[in-house]
This record gives sequence, C-alpha cells and structure tokens, in this order.
Amino acid sequence: MQESGTEWLDGGCACGAVRYRVAADPIFVNNCHCTLCQRQTGGPSVVNLFIEAERLEQLSGETVSHVVRAGSGGDHEIVRCAACGTALWSFYPRLGRLGAGVRVTTLDEPARARPDAAIYTDDRLPWVALPEGIPHFAGPYNPAELLPPERMARLRALAERSAALREARN
Repeated sequence: MQESGTEWLDGGCACGAVRYRVAADPIFVNNCHCTLCQRQTGGPSVVNLFIEAERLEQLSGETVSHVVRAGSGGDHEIVRCAACGTALWSFYPRLGRLGAGVRVTTLDEPARARPDAAIYTDDRLPWVALPEGIPHFAGPYNPAELLPPERMARLRALAERSAALREARN
C-alpha cells in the first residue's frame, strides 16, 4: 500500500450495504485477545488496523454507533452497518474520533493486513495458538520498540492532535 493513493484497501459489511476505503498504510495492526474484545466480538480475538480517521472513507451505506466501555474505562465507539450490524471500525478513548481501528476481517483482502503484534495473550482461550513470526505480549506493548520510525511518527502526531483537542475542550 502507498500513501499516494495508488493502492487502497477496500472493505465492507456482511450484507454489502456499507463499503469503505482505507487510503493509506496502517499505522499499526494488533491482534487483541483481551476478554473485552472477546465479549464485544463474540470471537476469540479481534484484529484491528489502526489508521488516521481522515484516511478512512465510507463509500456507501448507513452506519450506526454503539458505545461500550474500553479497558481503560473510557468510551469505545463501535461503528456498525445499520442494515446487518457488522462491526466495521471503532474509535477508542485514547485517540477519540481522530484514529480508527478498522476490523481487518471486513476488508476485501484481510490477509494483506498482517498483525504487528498479538496483545493480551494471557487472556487468550487455551485452544488458540499464536502465529509464528508475530511478536506477542501478555498485555500492551511499547509501539516505539516495534514500529518503524515513519509509522511511529504518525502515531505520535495522532496522539498529539488528540491531546490538543481534549485540552481545548477543557
């Protein structure tokens, strides 16, 4: 994938009503095994591709949002297809609506978004095997120790923008 828009990741919901496009390389991709993700997805884990929200474009369909509690205690907003309920992406407390966590399995080509890390692996179900070649962590990890400098710079810029917005509101 390239920043210039010459290659995109497209995706959509189960019924086909909602279509979206990710217009840049992900900042990072996590495979989260925490019990909250298990409960919220109904599966053993979730794989999220994190991107600046302005690089996520909804192309068609209607969405609805549901707010649940994140592990941090803040609001975690899950955006779903209004017709079939497929969870498409989320907004998490730390980055607010500036950064989106796109559900990798809703991509047309989900295998193109390989996880950078498997996290909260201590919470994984006992029959779930961890993939070889992908770093795994019992809990969170320090992105600066794992991500290439250009992606880390994008994450820092996004966190700074989010912090500035929160400060402006107070």
